[in-house]
Amino acid sequence: MKQVRLGLRENWKQFTLLVIINAFVGGMVGLERSILPQIAEVEFHIAAKTAILSFIIVFGIVKALTNYFTGALANRVGRKNLLVIGWLIGIPVPFILMFAGNWNWIIAANVLLGINQGLTWSSTVVMKIDLVGERQRGFAMGLNEFAGYGALAVVAFFTGWIASEYGLRPYPFYIGVALSILGLLGSWLLIKDTKHHVAAETTTSNIPKLNNIFWQTTWKNKNLSSVTQAGLINNLNDGMAWGLFPILLAAKGFTIAQIGIVTAVYPAVWSIGQLFTGKMLVFSCLPIL
Repeated sequence: MKQVRLGLRENWKQFTLLVIINAFVGGMVGLERSILPQIAEVEFHIAAKTAILSFIIVFGIVKALTNYFTGALANRVGRKNLLVIGWLIGIPVPFILMFAGNWNWIIAANVLLGINQGLTWSSTVVMKIDLVGERQRGFAMGLNEFAGYGALAVVAFFTGWIASEYGLRPYPFYIGVALSILGLLGSWLLIKDTKHHVAAETTTSNIPKLNNIFWQTTWKNKNLSSVTQAGLINNLNDGMAWGLFPILLAAKGFTIAQIGIVTAVYPAVWSIGQLFTGKMLVFSCLPIL
């Protein structure tokens, strides 16, 4: 077996492929950013804002539960296998969004999308961390978020523009068909599992393992619990931008194309910021590694 080496330079080919795959992952969420609330009101005549936002609530709960189990499953099933499974679950999503006859089908699509995102996004994050080792984890995370949220912003913009030119359905969701197929084929044919990198790092790592991950990350360990709470608040902000911005802008008379631009700005800024904050995390951690 070829000797396993940790580091970004040593594994740049696989790392780059994972960055591209995660761009496809982020793009799948971008499908809904600009136009789903408009579909609820225009095509399904849903007036209640709580009902319109139900797709975000369902997506968030399902993704959170999937994220919780993905870490343990990654060690049992394998990182690559989880990535491929996530894409298989995500393939029906754009087709359901295109041809849904009622709002319940939209909710079902977001159940699948939540599982897809929980498996694929988490798998790409873990695999990048496996490849680079301890010292470059922050930068790896930054590049992962840059790719995912950058693609999200681009797809959110283009779905808004396509919807303004050709209608709310089905044309904007053709992007999702391409993303899901490319993501599946790329994950299946090009990505290699990183279990050997994990094994190599465990021989040199001095970081103690957590005995009870849930309680230590939510309550007992102050550092980890503060990070968990910050992540919760960040996702709440993201959910608000996802659900409320299109509704408020539509009420103010903005066109779908304009809504697409506004909803793309937030993830675009987040994406660019991750290039710097990830690198900063590397430098801030160097003295203690």
